[in-house]
Amino acid sequence: MRIFVVNPNTTASMTAKIGAAARMAAAPGTEIVAVNPESGPASIEGYFDEAYSVPGLLDEIAKGERAGADAHVLACFDDTGLEAARSAAGAPVIGIGEAAFHLACLLGHRFSVITTLSRSIAAIETNLLKYGLDRRCGRVRAAEVPVLALEDPASGATARIAEEIERAKAEDRAEVIVLGCAGMADLAARLSSAHGIPVVDGVAAAVKLAEALASLGLRTSKIGAYAAPLPKVYMGLFAEVGRALG
Repeated sequence: MRIFVVNPNTTASMTAKIGAAARMAAAPGTEIVAVNPESGPASIEGYFDEAYSVPGLLDEIAKGERAGADAHVLACFDDTGLEAARSAAGAPVIGIGEAAFHLACLLGHRFSVITTLSRSIAAIETNLLKYGLDRRCGRVRAAEVPVLALEDPASGATARIAEEIERAKAEDRAEVIVLGCAGMADLAARLSSAHGIPVVDGVAAAVKLAEALASLGLRTSKIGAYAAPLPKVYMGLFAEVGRALG
């Protein structure tokens, strides 16, 4: 089985970290191919960055489809471009945010999300509403840590995340913690042990769900919302998209 893990930002060091976390979660015999686009933002922090990351993400999804991917994991916690990616792919596409929320619901009555910056809270809350899981979430919290600071051991990022976990336990009555950034993937086990609470990493959650769907032979439905794009003319920078669809 081959799973393509797409980091929609362009930071290769973060892609390497995400790929390592995915391989740790994967079953023996599952090949993890971790990639990121060549064009787009270095990190995704808010709606503006999301918009500019989607074209590069879709290019990587297309490459994975041509390479015979059994499933794709979209490794941005905002599930950036998830619906578009599902429209472009036949193989299942799992967003790490949606995957983490569903697994958290299986582990406790209420979960809280710890994300990076406050500007990301709205996107995560909107996704929870869309997925119908907002009632299970106590709160979406921000540790006020820029995404790229997660790459710097001297940034104090882990300590800030730990502080928010303790607040979530005390103030939200959270029974499970969801880490709200793919760049936090390597922290889950350590934080779970330190705080005595299940801590869900979306990368690992998405890999296991991707393996399950692929092993069951299930693929993305193409008769409705995720039908393949219609052939049409695309202009300017996206002219190549139109030629590919035609």
